[in-house]
Amino acid sequence: QVQLVESGGGLVQAGGSLRLSCTASGILFSVVDMGWYRQAPGKQRELAASITTSGTTNYADSLKGRFTITRDNAKNTAYLQMNSLNEEDTAVYYCAAKSPFKRVYDFWGQGTQVTVSS
Repeated sequence: QVQLVESGGGLVQAGGSLRLSCTASGILFSVVDMGWYRQAPGKQRELAASITTSGTTNYADSLKGRFTITRDNAKNTAYLQMNSLNEEDTAVYYCAAKSPFKRVYDFWGQGTQVTVSS
């Protein structure tokens, strides 16, 4: 059974930083692409960042330069470093995993809340 467990969310002041972690089990982590999605209140879920099995990264245009996605295959964990946070970054953040041969993410975590206060 595949499980993705996010951690690291919380309340932070504008301008601050957070690092989210996503630890996977029940899956061969090194052969899956990983993504971080977010869903703000009243908005659609959007892809924040992704990283392939080879380490190629992709970011939403609005997050480039502030967010960094990395992975540690030895720890079965993906990370999302978030800097210079602002209120618009308030959302539930989800990690997801997929086969490199698919376009759609197959497995999802339960989400972690990030709240940025002014």
